Amino acid sequence: MEDLLDVENKRMADSLASKVTRLKSLALDIDKDAEEQNRYLDGMAGSGCRGGSGGAMAAVTTGSGAGSGAAGSPEATGGSTGGGGWRRPHGPLQRYYGPSTAEAAEAPPDPTDINGPHFDPEVFMNKVRSECPLGQLLAREATLGREIRALDSDMQTLLYENYNKFISATDTIRKMKVDFRHMEAEMDDLAANMAAISASSARVSAALQDRHRRGAQLAGVQALLRKLQALVEVPGRLRRWAGTEPARALRCHARARAVLRHYRHLPSFRAIEDESHAIMADLAQRLRTRLREEKLDPKELTECVEMLLQLEEPAEELSEEFLSQAGARLEAELAALEAELPAADPSGTATTPPPPASDILDFVDRGSSAFVGTLCQLAGSYRALFGGDTGRLEPFATALATRYFALLERRLALERGLGDTSLLVRALDRFHRRLRALLELLPAGADAAAALVARAARERVDRYLRALQTFFLGCLGDVRQALAAPRPPGKEGPGLPDLLATLAASVLGQLKAVLAYVQLFTARDVAFASLPYFKGEFCVTAVREGLVVAFVRWLCRTARGFADGPAERGAPAAPPALLLLLARLCLDYENSTISYILTLTDEQFPPQDSGPAVTPGPALCAEARAAAQRLLDHYVQVQGAAVAQMLRKSVETRDWLGTVEPRNVRAVMKRVVEDITAIDVQVGQLFEEGVRRAQSSDSSRRAFSVYSSSRAPGRYAPSYTPSAPMDTHLLSNIQKLFSERIDIFSPVEFNKVSVLTGIIKISLKTLLECVRLRTLGRFGLQQVQVDGHYLQLYLWRFASDERVVQGLLDEVAASAAHRCLDPVPMEHSVVELICERG
Repeated sequence: MEDLLDVENKRMADSLASKVTRLKSLALDIDKDAEEQNRYLDGMAGSGCRGGSGGAMAAVTTGSGAGSGAAGSPEATGGSTGGGGWRRPHGPLQRYYGPSTAEAAEAPPDPTDINGPHFDPEVFMNKVRSECPLGQLLAREATLGREIRALDSDMQTLLYENYNKFISATDTIRKMKVDFRHMEAEMDDLAANMAAISASSARVSAALQDRHRRGAQLAGVQALLRKLQALVEVPGRLRRWAGTEPARALRCHARARAVLRHYRHLPSFRAIEDESHAIMADLAQRLRTRLREEKLDPKELTECVEMLLQLEEPAEELSEEFLSQAGARLEAELAALEAELPAADPSGTATTPPPPASDILDFVDRGSSAFVGTLCQLAGSYRALFGGDTGRLEPFATALATRYFALLERRLALERGLGDTSLLVRALDRFHRRLRALLELLPAGADAAAALVARAARERVDRYLRALQTFFLGCLGDVRQALAAPRPPGKEGPGLPDLLATLAASVLGQLKAVLAYVQLFTARDVAFASLPYFKGEFCVTAVREGLVVAFVRWLCRTARGFADGPAERGAPAAPPALLLLLARLCLDYENSTISYILTLTDEQFPPQDSGPAVTPGPALCAEARAAAQRLLDHYVQVQGAAVAQMLRKSVETRDWLGTVEPRNVRAVMKRVVEDITAIDVQVGQLFEEGVRRAQSSDSSRRAFSVYSSSRAPGRYAPSYTPSAPMDTHLLSNIQKLFSERIDIFSPVEFNKVSVLTGIIKISLKTLLECVRLRTLGRFGLQQVQVDGHYLQLYLWRFASDERVVQGLLDEVAASAAHRCLDPVPMEHSVVELICERG
């Protein structure tokens, strides 16, 4: 203790001595600087007083020097500015600091530099007198006078400001000298005391050295005796802790085992070792019994096996027993999950199972926390206990995980309705997150887990497709009901444009809502969205192709089925207005809706460049256009068949040989015109007008002239009265040679006049064929002539080309004349009169 005090005192004394020495040198330096500054200030004051009394010649000289400095030295120019900027040191300052090394080395000697060391007044004056005019000399003198006065004022100000500071610094240094003299004396006393303390400490240490050595020896003996005492007490401690605290007993035995083995050649140590081994063997037997007979949780199971491994039990047997105990517990967890599912029907009949007691999220939570958590804990414990030996663990965990996946798939199969898609996504996300910890230990199950999530997502997309189909059929049912519903007098129902807009908006809105629900599977906060399947194949195969493209194709097939299907299945035919509306819907899909849907899908589910091939938009548009074309053609056929049916019945049920002379137009012809007019209004609600061919001005050669009193009265002349007796069959053949061929069932265009032209062609062709099968008398021919002229008056305005109507009516008239027994036509003026009156 005394030695430590001596060393510390010496160190403090040395430190204080060094500080005193530094302070003394600092005081001397400050004193020297103060004396030099006092001398400098005295010199500056004397120079300033002398500089102020310079005469005019000194002013001229100074001005000339400034000019010369401006010409020869750039630094001199800065020095001549009145109180601003940096001024070169001159006078006492220059004598004190001296010229800079660089200036002294680089600047050549200049006798005209008034601030330089080689200044020559005679040379300077000669140069000024020879170079400067009188006006410049006088101006320079005035400037230098002002600068001298400004410098004198600045110098006096500096002197007054710094004088008090120099006096204060001098007083401070004087006081420091006195204080340091007292401190030096005290430090000398301290050094003497420290020397005395060091000497006393050395004497005490020498006297106590033998006692220190003996104390160390006794302490070593005491530690050895304590260790021996602990070894002697080991059997008793093991016996006491083996029943209540086996882990503590194992730690105690582990600490003493190495020493007992090292000194087992001594009888006393051998006896202690044998007794300890007997106690540990009994503990191992109890742990094995507990491992086999009791139901342990994962933590207790791990602790039990870990203690048996510390007791050097065989690792192979312990690993088998560990997996056996773990399997029993995990089987119980799976049985609890299976109990929540409805039992499978042993008869194999397809019956609807009852709804599950809890939702899918609760089921996944229980499975993840109970089964997956326990399996992860046990797998981690197995690896920690038995190292990298996973030969038994991987098949064991894979079999259990497969059973768990099967149970989860059965539970997902119970989600028959659409339900809440966000709940399903959260459940799958939680399943994938919880299973990720297990997959880090057992990577073999990663593919099975990813396949399960992918199947669940595909199944939900398929259900959405079926839901869209059901929704579309329901919308079609509503449209058919609206079309077939009876209307009270004076109250009109919704028109075709309103029904079409409602149907299209409803279907498109439902499709966009479905895409929004499906997009939850690829959200950024969903863990399984980072799987390769959901980045590529799901977006293309499942959503774009399996949902959007499949629905559009199904919609086109369903719409086309109204034109193709009823005749095959024997179902009732669709109303013509529905055919027209579906044709317009498919045409709108071809024009804009398909491209919009595909663009929206590609934005929400971007396909990868290297992904599978996709259906191009033009191919879908072509399918939609083909469906629209088929529906519109079928609409023309249906409406044409309806009008043709009226005409056929009117021809077949009339006695054309015994009929009386015609006095008016038959009622069926008026009904035909009314029906064609109604069809024109109906088609005009959904399709554009279309382009009509320019009307011909030469209609005199036709059998029936197109006449309208409101358009051009007297424009058309009668043409079916031959000037001489002639064979009507020959006349008909001659007319066919000069007329264009008319294709009755050609595809129609998507406009109103084309649709009406198709219907008129079918109707008049039917009338023609029916007339060819009848035998007519004179008045029967005249009635056909009147009816034909009436149709000519009103039907030409609906057709795209009036020559089509004229040509067909010409053939009707020619056939009637050919089938007439007494072909005497009626005067054209009488025909016009009857038609106008009708």
